[in-house]
Amino acid sequence: MSLFRAYRAHEALITPARSKAQVWRLVIGVILIAGVFLLANQFLHQSLFTLLGSESYGALTGRDGQMSQLSVVFLLLSFGLLTVAVTVALKVAHNRGISAVFGNATLFRSQFTVVMLMLVILNAAVFALPPWDMGAPLVPNVNFGAWLVVLPFAIVAIIVQVSAEEILFRGYLQQQLAARFRSPLIFLLVPSVLFGLGHYMPEEAGENANIIMVWSVIFGVLMADLTARAGTLGPAIAVHFVNNVIAILFVSMPDSLSGLALYLSPFALTDTQELRAWLPVEFAMMVVTWLAARLAIRR
Repeated sequence: MSLFRAYRAHEALITPARSKAQVWRLVIGVILIAGVFLLANQFLHQSLFTLLGSESYGALTGRDGQMSQLSVVFLLLSFGLLTVAVTVALKVAHNRGISAVFGNATLFRSQFTVVMLMLVILNAAVFALPPWDMGAPLVPNVNFGAWLVVLPFAIVAIIVQVSAEEILFRGYLQQQLAARFRSPLIFLLVPSVLFGLGHYMPEEAGENANIIMVWSVIFGVLMADLTARAGTLGPAIAVHFVNNVIAILFVSMPDSLSGLALYLSPFALTDTQELRAWLPVEFAMMVVTWLAARLAIRR
């Protein structure tokens, strides 16, 4: 089956974007997103600094050097400003509402739910397999009682974070590019490369920064493909959500987002050999997750 036939459902997302799909509008939209997000973020932090004082502000935002549970939740929730920025860009540059980016609401909810159920079953099956490790024991991080108390807020924060990223990359950018360019290579790859660049972290990942960026590009392509097949953002948001819940709430690497995790991995992003030995497992799980999501939405 050709991609054009496989992506017939994508038309439901592309059609509303076609009337104002000129490249210059997309450029203006991207500039607006960057500007509104930066200004809103600066306003938020300046307001909090003024209201809370330097010590409380540092504790809330992690600027004091300690990323607590509260700090990580705050950081994730701040991605909501990105959704606000995309909403402004859509309205000003394309005269579109944010709701159209998600696709049909009923289908979105149905696909999100069925993919979530499929991934819960998949991850439960993986967890039930014979014991395997990461080369060394996991390191306990957060007390279970404290973890449970924060869990509802953390789940909401992760939903906000992954939705914002999907709205920008698989929503706004993918849809506007697909409305202007017929080739899937453009609307699949361009947003995914930008998504990967957004995950380039040389200070935290050291020599592994490039390989993590490539991993993120591949994840972006798979989510773009899933969105084009589904005709809504539901499956991509569900996959991204499950991925981040596992990586942020259950087993995290000892980095800036580890404050919510029950356990820490025995190696960090900067541990070159250990991380690269583990990446094939992560890659295989990513592909299996993508295939499971495709199976879940198959009509």
